[in-house]
Amino acid sequence: MIVYGSTLSPYVRKCMVFGAEKGLELQLKFAGPGSPDPEFRAISPFGKMPGFRDGDFTIADSTAIVTYLEAKYPEPNLIPLAAEARARTIWFDELADTIMMAAGSAIFGNRFVKPRVMQLPCDHQAADQAENEQLPPIFAYLETTIPDSFFLVEDRLTLADIAIASPLATLGCIGVCVDAARYPRTAAYVDAIHARPSFAAILARDKAQVEAMGGAVAKATAAA
Repeated sequence: MIVYGSTLSPYVRKCMVFGAEKGLELQLKFAGPGSPDPEFRAISPFGKMPGFRDGDFTIADSTAIVTYLEAKYPEPNLIPLAAEARARTIWFDELADTIMMAAGSAIFGNRFVKPRVMQLPCDHQAADQAENEQLPPIFAYLETTIPDSFFLVEDRLTLADIAIASPLATLGCIGVCVDAARYPRTAAYVDAIHARPSFAAILARDKAQVEAMGGAVAKATAAA
């Protein structure tokens, strides 16, 4: 099984972590956003990461991919079967894929992708606005939502935790982290999920890649 993309993308990371938690060996084949690679574009016609191949079956979109993996490899169960738990899991997945990614993309895109990958100027105002205005309500919500078990649904690891932790892993690569003084429960939760072997190995490689590209930029440097 092949996942096309880069784990600096939270969507790609979500698929790779999901597979790792199921004990699956997913091969990562690099493909950047909008890549002209015909193999990748045949799978993802709009050039969005990730793409996925399992033999003759191909599909794009991270939620479609993990849904396929869950159906084909149901154990360990990462998308709950009970109606309420499944609904909450999909809610957190959607929260991560839309609201969190809107903020994360503005920050990571402007502070890393544009200047370091695309050689384009950074929109500092958009990045700062996302960090200072869009992220705090998300962290405040999580602070009052995370259970004592430190798992969002059914007191065990599910897609909900993988999805929520993935955008925060990407932001952490450029030094944007949850303020532990302001959101202690959220910060501890994120640290615990990121410490899992499925996340830690990928995150270590992502951080090394960002640092190698000179992307670990302090806010003061980014605003210069």
